[in-house]
Amino acid sequence: QGSRTRTRKSAMGITRNSYKKRRATGGKQPQYRKKRKYELGRASANTKLGTKRVRTVRVRGGHTKYRALRLEHGNFSWGSESVSRRTRVLDVVYNASNNELVRTKTLVMGAVCQVDATPFRQWYVQHYGGELGKKTEDDAKVGKGVAKKREARLTKSGPVDASLGDQFRTGRLFAKIASRPGQHGRVDGYILEGSELAFYLKKMAKKKGKGKD
Repeated sequence: QGSRTRTRKSAMGITRNSYKKRRATGGKQPQYRKKRKYELGRASANTKLGTKRVRTVRVRGGHTKYRALRLEHGNFSWGSESVSRRTRVLDVVYNASNNELVRTKTLVMGAVCQVDATPFRQWYVQHYGGELGKKTEDDAKVGKGVAKKREARLTKSGPVDASLGDQFRTGRLFAKIASRPGQHGRVDGYILEGSELAFYLKKMAKKKGKGKD
């Protein structure tokens, strides 16, 4: 039998080398060497909303990255109350970099999304004994000591921001993703409030206004 010759198909790999970029003056740089393994790049994860699906990727040094393809739950913190809860991500509503990522509901770091308010509402009722300033039926059932403790907590923390209270009534909270789903395999973040919330509400209102024109 004759020797078999194997034909190897060469595929264009993603590279992160610097000579592919132009100089500050706009001139091209010479390609003085071939691509290197340590300069490789990989296709983006483009994590979508859906049932959890995470893949492991072996990377340089034998380490592991967690490439999330689908995610729907994450840990979100409420900064002013110093509390974190695992909750469901409902929708992606704003992305400063690309509107296409909003349309396709892609979860990336820095994206503004809507999360389920239920875990935070339950914590608020248990901690303060009222649903964001409203009296509940459970108030009458607790003892005087518990009621006094809850009242002291509420006095110390102060009232919840009006815009945040409106969101609690709708059952959806605006949150910002702080983790990197394509690298860490998680979608974690924090509830937007104060000046940051006002900033993003203004941006979203502006974008909605442009869509109507």
